[in-house]
Amino acid sequence: MDVATLLATVPAPAQVTAADVRAETDPASVLVVLDDDPTGTQSVAGLPVLTRWEPADLDWALGTGAAAVYVLTNTRSLDPGTAAARNRDVAAAALAAAARAGKRVTFVSRSDSTLRGHFPLETDVLTEAIAEHGRPAPALTLLVPAFPDAGRITVRGVHYWVVDGEATPVGETPFAQDATFGFRSSDLRDWVAEKTGGIVPAADVAALTVDVIRTGPDAVADFLRALGEGTLVTVDAVDESDMRVVALALHRLEREGVQALLRVGPPYVRAHIGQDIAAPVTKDRIDFANDRGGLVVVGSHVPLTTAQLAGLREARPGTATVELDVHRLIDDRRDAHLEARAAQVAQALETGTVIVHTTRELVTGRDGDESLAIARQVSSGVVDLVARVLDLAPPRFVIAKGGITSSDTASEALRIRRATVVGPMLPGIVSLWQPEDGPARGIPYIVFAGNVGSTDSLAQVVGVLAD
Repeated sequence: MDVATLLATVPAPAQVTAADVRAETDPASVLVVLDDDPTGTQSVAGLPVLTRWEPADLDWALGTGAAAVYVLTNTRSLDPGTAAARNRDVAAAALAAAARAGKRVTFVSRSDSTLRGHFPLETDVLTEAIAEHGRPAPALTLLVPAFPDAGRITVRGVHYWVVDGEATPVGETPFAQDATFGFRSSDLRDWVAEKTGGIVPAADVAALTVDVIRTGPDAVADFLRALGEGTLVTVDAVDESDMRVVALALHRLEREGVQALLRVGPPYVRAHIGQDIAAPVTKDRIDFANDRGGLVVVGSHVPLTTAQLAGLREARPGTATVELDVHRLIDDRRDAHLEARAAQVAQALETGTVIVHTTRELVTGRDGDESLAIARQVSSGVVDLVARVLDLAPPRFVIAKGGITSSDTASEALRIRRATVVGPMLPGIVSLWQPEDGPARGIPYIVFAGNVGSTDSLAQVVGVLAD
């Protein structure tokens, strides 16, 4: 459907600024964002991000005074049992750290804007964990997957992917065919029913539509206040102001003692804390540790990533390219293959930027669990390669393309525990981290989701860093 037609009957947005939201935030409250892969930071700037959640790490993050703290859980790459345990561990650690810091926590379960991830498992586990630690269970759970910067909007309960002015219901896109987290429904109420196996029927899901949101925060607060305890609410958003209106309503309800649990796409955190949309990071704001070439690591297999890889090669035809054979990464040839490829990459970095990518063939298993296990094996192979290269020839910068790839590269290959999100490399998307510890300190790290941007976006980011 043409997006102009879709939005023809939508009311004009309410005029709410980031400053309006900041004026109503409670300085004693902090968002703890459990990010199921590191791409959730692409819409924010100047916030701490952790890949570990030991007391000292959380104390450091909360001690920065930031309104939100990201904790990288990487649960989208994990089986359900392990994902549940990790959510419980992070929740317990965050509540303890908040108590030490005199802060009140609102938990955010950050997930994919195209609806892939462990839902309802993660929100259920967080709700249970909050209650287990003596805190009141959240009165409401809000589902806000919209990511307007990347063309994902929700209109009257239906989630769309917008490309070149055409809005496609997300259930009809390639993302819905995900081997592990696939789905059929585009209406978020039906999607909840589908993902809960009918335990939560669509009729029991409240839809906070753009028609209410654009009436203003008072109308939103009234709508939410009238809902029963434990209601799951799907939230429309077409632009930033819609999310800011919802944020204002939630801040007002919080002062009344009504606490919400949030399951969101990347930009909602920015709206909730009243952060202005950051301008893209320019080269003069980036510190580089050395003059070698940069390392571009591509693991994602979504069609957009493959097109961006082709666009990078076309824009920079002289760039060295090293391919990792997926089949060799999952059999007994693995170690020899990685040793040879690491030496090849290290040598090429001495003269310029290097692209490393897995073969574009997507290898899947017999079911979702086996496909996820293969994806983990491949991702660990990429991690092993980057770790070897870091020892042999630390690169000027590292770009990791894809959610699981970027998570594992950060926490395992570069051994980052703590970092600061500098800001986006492209408007609203693609996050630049400054590692604060470990062997990658001084090496800018760029987290690039698999499913965002245009075909030339990867080439644009490399151009900023390499030229």
